[in-house]
Amino acid sequence: MKSRLRLWGITLVVVAGVAVACFAGAAGGGGQPSACVTWEQAKLDKADWGEMRIFFTGETYGTQNAYTAMATVAPGKAVHAAHQHAEEEHLVLMEGSGTWHLDGKDFAAKEGDVLYIAPWIMHGLVNTSDAPLVFLVVKYQGKGVPLPEKPAA
Repeated sequence: MKSRLRLWGITLVVVAGVAVACFAGAAGGGGQPSACVTWEQAKLDKADWGEMRIFFTGETYGTQNAYTAMATVAPGKAVHAAHQHAEEEHLVLMEGSGTWHLDGKDFAAKEGDVLYIAPWIMHGLVNTSDAPLVFLVVKYQGKGVPLPEKPAA
């Protein structure tokens, strides 16, 4: 199951990048060349909640403010509280279980789930299990696509 989920995560990264490039690539160019970043090469950030391995950041052909990382979250912890931002984001739950927060609603997070978050929507993920939770995050802004303004409260 783990290898199938990792494959789904990689597929999501590719599909998201291609979709953004198709819609916004004409305005872009340059950026990150094609590359493979191994688990060992990824930048490792450790915290009291677990660790984040950051694979890609910055600009690609069709995106800017891109961020691709994998987090391992300790039981009972979260990377941070539910939050919001202007960039679109996909989260893929690779291993474990917990609780998703999306736009004011909490619901079970299960291995294999994929969450899409539109700009400025509150979202989060908490590991409510007694085992580590692993998720992939892909956050981006399309080139030539202005970030939406934060809605009034």
